[in-house]
Amino acid sequence: MEKSKEKILVSSCLLGLNCRFDGENNYSKEIDEFLKDYEVVPVCPEIMGGLPTPRIGAERVGDKVFTKEGRDVTAQYKKGAEEVLFLAKKYNIKKALFKLRSPSCGSNKIYDGTFTNTVTDGNGVTAELLKENGIEIITIK
Repeated sequence: MEKSKEKILVSSCLLGLNCRFDGENNYSKEIDEFLKDYEVVPVCPEIMGGLPTPRIGAERVGDKVFTKEGRDVTAQYKKGAEEVLFLAKKYNIKKALFKLRSPSCGSNKIYDGTFTNTVTDGNGVTAELLKENGIEIITIK
């Protein structure tokens, strides 16, 4: 009997799903290679929180997330984070492979809210919630 693989949450955009704010993705063959020993559970916190694709770009400022136009989308980001945490708990997932600098998935470094591609210390809403619940965040690209 084959041993079951460890489950890992993965940002859907990294798997090739066109779910980024601009309707594109961040797929690369290196991601497939990294994930070969895992059972993948794809997630997109923004979509799970009710945001459309494409959508206006957003960045995190403190505990809030605002679009480039100034719209507060914090509630959608928090809802998406809670949905991802629900899946992690339901399936006992202890790791996540997330997109760098994202206002949802970014870990340790995110864009600073000025929409000037300036990076600052911080976590995306989902990454922060998962870390608070003992889930390891691995970032890529």
